[in-house]
Amino acid sequence: MDLALDGVDCAACMDDIERTMAAVAGVVSARLNLTTYRLRLIWEADKTDASALINALAKGGYRAYPFEQSRVEQEETRRTQWLLKCLAVAGFASMNIMLLSVSVWSGNATDITPETRDFFHWLSALIALPAAAYAGQPFFRSALASMRAGKLNMDFPISLGILLALTMSVVETALHGQEAYFDSAVMLLLFLLAGRYLDQAMRKRTRAAAGNLAALKGEMAQRVGADGALVAVPVGVLKAGDQIFVRPGDRIPADGVILSGSSEIDTSLVTGETLRARVGSGAQVYAGSMNFDGALSVQVTAAGEGTMLDEVARLVEKAGEARSRYMRLADRAARVYAPIVHVTAASTLVFWLLMGAGAHHAIIIAISVLIITCPCALALAVPAVQVVAAGHLFRAGIFLNNADALERLAEIDTIVFDKTGTLTLPDPNVVNASALEPDLLHRAARLALSSRHPLALAVSRLAVDVAPFDQVEEVTGAGVRALVDGVDLRLGNAEFCQAQIHQPSSPDVSLIYLRFGARQAAIEIRQSLRPDAVATVAGLRQRGFDLHILSGDRPEAVAPLARQLGIAQADGGMTPAQKIAAIEALRAQGRKVLMVGDGINDAPALAAAYASLSPITAADLAQAQADAVFLSDRLAPVAHALDLARQARALMRQNLWIAVIYNAFAVPLAIAGYVTPLIAAAAMSGSSIIVTLNALRMRGVAREALPERAANAASPFSLSAREHRA
Repeated sequence: MDLALDGVDCAACMDDIERTMAAVAGVVSARLNLTTYRLRLIWEADKTDASALINALAKGGYRAYPFEQSRVEQEETRRTQWLLKCLAVAGFASMNIMLLSVSVWSGNATDITPETRDFFHWLSALIALPAAAYAGQPFFRSALASMRAGKLNMDFPISLGILLALTMSVVETALHGQEAYFDSAVMLLLFLLAGRYLDQAMRKRTRAAAGNLAALKGEMAQRVGADGALVAVPVGVLKAGDQIFVRPGDRIPADGVILSGSSEIDTSLVTGETLRARVGSGAQVYAGSMNFDGALSVQVTAAGEGTMLDEVARLVEKAGEARSRYMRLADRAARVYAPIVHVTAASTLVFWLLMGAGAHHAIIIAISVLIITCPCALALAVPAVQVVAAGHLFRAGIFLNNADALERLAEIDTIVFDKTGTLTLPDPNVVNASALEPDLLHRAARLALSSRHPLALAVSRLAVDVAPFDQVEEVTGAGVRALVDGVDLRLGNAEFCQAQIHQPSSPDVSLIYLRFGARQAAIEIRQSLRPDAVATVAGLRQRGFDLHILSGDRPEAVAPLARQLGIAQADGGMTPAQKIAAIEALRAQGRKVLMVGDGINDAPALAAAYASLSPITAADLAQAQADAVFLSDRLAPVAHALDLARQARALMRQNLWIAVIYNAFAVPLAIAGYVTPLIAAAAMSGSSIIVTLNALRMRGVAREALPERAANAASPFSLSAREHRA
């Protein structure tokens, strides 16, 4: 059974949910995917039932309901909008409270009257209390849920610090105190909500893009009835043994074997094969492949959950569960930090009571300890660096999909590349143009403008500022022809052009022939390496990375490219499952693997890898599984992302140490009673400012990690035609 969960905020929640389920009698397996919030449960029906499982989750503070993609998307949209409203309320309130606070601060230094100060404080309270009650709901609800479950999460000390700061402010205002802390409490909410909203937006984008996989199957299929008539049926009702009819231009809706007909099909997104394949009777075809120029009668061998596309989806889900178990630096620190904060404050209260201090004085000191240890610096330590680093990556044409991507990218020691569309450019190019007669090449390019065949498209890119020939005829499966200056001009296969067979210069080269009267030419086409692939791969090798190629393309096409790049470990003809197996084998050796790929067949490997990158031209599903997407014809963004990630991780760790050192000095002073709530609030804000300023050092680091010329080359505002089209 698959359940969708509400109330999941961090990796610690995942561990808690799985432990809760494991404690229920009869549960065999419980795995939560932190990206999709899907909990997959396997249990023994004779020992428990679904209601008991849902009740156990409810006791732990998590609302569960059957996993339905549409409902999950609706709930996700609702939650994102809710967080945005909370963020807007906190932002509006903090700006207005700060205006009042500045007046009080300047007045305290000059001649403000107590009546005026009290009036400003009550105005601040009038804004802060309802704003915090609304904007703080994401933290308050999470903290309450954790308390009901008998545990304390990171949101508990945050909520406690905010509530105590507000309570102390109201008390001080009622007692005509000189200081109040409404501004600190609401400003903290603003920062924390901004980080949570950005994280939620990233997760939503990932899940939305992943849903595009279903579009490749097509919604309807043409099934052949018993009387031979075609009946339009939903793809979901197809079963093995059915006979379907696939028209030219349609996607094949199910895996099957061709009974009759021939055509060219494009399987590049599904299998990674570079070129269209000519298929006929007896050939195996896969759901999601595009049928081009011929009608096919296909006997279904696997439909619904048995197709290759659904196998890819299952592999993606399974791999995503494993990677979502990664716990961020801040989460790891919070698991230790939160209980220490509570114990310290409680111990301070008891200590001063035992020392004979009055209850009011002891409570004031305990509250000062809680305020000064409020984990705002800890909460900002990692997000502050992420925001600055993400901005620099964006300017370099690299877009992060996951908030924790930088941390995982920083730990990479092994890089696995796909070949087609990753090491090579997505579109094939003519490689022997300089060896051809210019006038023949010019005519070939103009004629190719009238064809959609991938080899013809490669030739057509050589046509600059010219129009197609008039009255061009395309012969299905053969080529195109036109009468030019009274002479027959043909572009297509050797038989169609009546051309002499040409021996290709390498196994990964495809040929298209041209005949113009008695003259003929063989045009060699292959996918070209990205312009800087050789230099980038050499640089990565020098940095100590172990490099591999895992491609779904033919081994004979992979081998020469691997030799050119100097990558010794290269495998072709890999299925999605084989790619995952190879990555898991590397993981078993203790490797942290970065997968760089672009096809649907790469999506499971992208999800299984420790971290992953995709080019912007990748399939939607591949982009959804990648931690980051780069916008460039070049491969350099891979190296840039790794360099910057390592620098960002160093700053994250520095920020965490700043938070620790701050508490090491500030907490003893607060426990000793030398810190008032005002000083505690100032120190808390000061630690946040220091952490933020340290994060801004990423600007200088990024300029070193991302050279200006590389950033300009990858600028998102200078798209090539290919990228624009994608």
